[in-house]
Amino acid sequence: MEVKIAVQNVAREVEIDADGTAAEITQEVLAALDGGGLLTLRDAKGRQVLVPAAAIGWVQLGETDKSRVGFGA
Repeated sequence: MEVKIAVQNVAREVEIDADGTAAEITQEVLAALDGGGLLTLRDAKGRQVLVPAAAIGWVQLGETDKSRVGFGA
């Protein structure tokens, strides 16, 4: 699932190809915002992204699979 997170006072968004469904990621974002802690997401390669909930401007959930281009499509 493609996730873009705008962080306050930062010019670029954080973009991650996160594991999980839209519903799961939405629950994680809401839990972080309610608790005031960290939003923690893990990408397909096992890397972890931590964003302070107080610094989140907005979160955009995108498509689950990006369209492929080329011979392997």
